[in-house]
Amino acid sequence: MAGTGAAAVISTVETRRAYIVLLACTCCLLLVLPFVTSFNDLLTAGAMQLGIAGPLQSVAPMEVRMVVAVVNLVGIHAGAAGSQLVVWNGAGQPQTLFISWNCVGWQSLVLLGLSLVSGLRGQYTTAARVQVALLGLTGTLCMNLLRITAVCLLAASLGRVPAILFHDYGGTLLTLAWLLLFWGLAYRWILPEPGVGAA
Repeated sequence: MAGTGAAAVISTVETRRAYIVLLACTCCLLLVLPFVTSFNDLLTAGAMQLGIAGPLQSVAPMEVRMVVAVVNLVGIHAGAAGSQLVVWNGAGQPQTLFISWNCVGWQSLVLLGLSLVSGLRGQYTTAARVQVALLGLTGTLCMNLLRITAVCLLAASLGRVPAILFHDYGGTLLTLAWLLLFWGLAYRWILPEPGVGAA
């Protein structure tokens, strides 16, 4: 019986590691969020001039085309030109949005990586780890498309200011909400309790 109790304690610790990392990241992000959003444009321009953002910026046109396809599916006219995206509101007025390297979602991939490093520690099979990593990557990419699509829909329906506010604050909260949901699903359906099924 003592062994079973110890296994349960270890199991609880193992399954909560990802949540602890995400909670710490959430606290840090909320503390620095005002500073990040204030200097975001300056950092983006500086990185582009230095050439650091080149590889990430090359992802933007592909992401823009995917977002345009989704926006058109919901009945809002949109078009793409490189990293620029144009949406038209109900009055036929265009709203032009530029997707920079800082908007493509690399921050969410960093958070996903940190949570995977901590959340997959334990007695899990290689197959389970690969499934969780693939689910996390696919879901995070889809979430980034959803985030940019939401910005475009807000720009078309409510104007530029609500879209910018959601971009600066709502996108970060959406990312954290997705990661918490992802780990809840992973622990419930893919990752067994450590020690379960062991001889």
